[in-house]
Amino acid sequence: MLRLPATLMRGGTSKCWVFDADDLRAAGVTGGPEGRLDTVLASAFGATDPRQIDGVGGATSTTSKAVIVRPSAEPGVDVDYLFAQVGIGTAGVEWASNCGNCATAVGLYALRTGLAKPVHPTTTVEMRNENTGVRLSATVPTPGGVVPELGEATVPGSRALGVPVALGFRNPAGASTGALLPTGNGVDRLEVVDEARPGDGSLPPYGSHPAYGIDVTLVDAGAPAVLADAAALGSDALESVEAFSALVPTLTRLRRAAALRMGLAGPHDPVSHSVPKAGVVAPAGDYVTSLGERISGADYDIAVRMLSMHAPHPAIGLTSAVAVASAALSQDTIPAKLAENRPVATLLRLGTPAGVITAEVSLDGTGAVRAVTLHRAARAIATAELLVPALLQESV
Repeated sequence: MLRLPATLMRGGTSKCWVFDADDLRAAGVTGGPEGRLDTVLASAFGATDPRQIDGVGGATSTTSKAVIVRPSAEPGVDVDYLFAQVGIGTAGVEWASNCGNCATAVGLYALRTGLAKPVHPTTTVEMRNENTGVRLSATVPTPGGVVPELGEATVPGSRALGVPVALGFRNPAGASTGALLPTGNGVDRLEVVDEARPGDGSLPPYGSHPAYGIDVTLVDAGAPAVLADAAALGSDALESVEAFSALVPTLTRLRRAAALRMGLAGPHDPVSHSVPKAGVVAPAGDYVTSLGERISGADYDIAVRMLSMHAPHPAIGLTSAVAVASAALSQDTIPAKLAENRPVATLLRLGTPAGVITAEVSLDGTGAVRAVTLHRAARAIATAELLVPALLQESV
């Protein structure tokens, strides 16, 4: 039986199992994302079962996540972390993306475990995401140099209290493709094949041929993302998570088309279910959140609905929020046109299924995005020793 020390953390609206890289090494788990680590994580989470009954996974895309943390050798960086999106109903583990909510948890974890030294009155933990190379910072209140266990901060999508964390993405543009707008265009037209579309009556017709064009913005900031004009898909981006699920098949195909156009994958490469992020944007309007709160269109700037792997995201991933905010501050993109009347030029308020999330954007002298900051909450839930069956170890 393989025994792995781990900490379960909540970051924002995600839960992540956090592993110390030294603990994995001591247990003989080496080889990186393409080696033994894949198999061990899939086994520990019970990934092959859609309910993840025989493992520590949460059976949803926002709770089947892992992070491996280590001290950083890079000057000015406290910790490096590797993010894993563990499969649900499959043994696959995706390594191509980052998770801002889990990064929120990593910042607090680093302070709790001594990987970063707390100082009075706040401490900023500098982090590097190994998957993408993106630099982030997590600023946590540490009065008297003490790391709090509980806090009074909440986030849209959860009424649970947590330690407030200001998560900043440093120079987020182009980490995966080399440019904020990988194609150089604010709007691209993607051809998507949808065999179910003609005649099914669920979406506006585009003609009799199953291939049709959709206008999108392709952006790489925080994470690569494809953002479609919601109206082109018969959506207003104000619907419930359940109603939005009708667009999952189309957005899944759109994600693949965008990956090819952005150079993130080749025609013969395996299909990624996490890269790029995929969703729709629309003008602000009145709607009701998943917790029953009524939101006025006057209280935010742009409506957003995103996917998380194979399902609608219950809120919005922070890397997706960075992508939308960065695109909104770039000329001629779909988000920029939809949010052109926002009252504060360097703030973008996003209407998500869980409520309004505000992204604070700072620009450099050339007008390029220097940082995007989002305010989250985090909490340590448990420390544990995970027991991974020996049978699955030996199959590696």
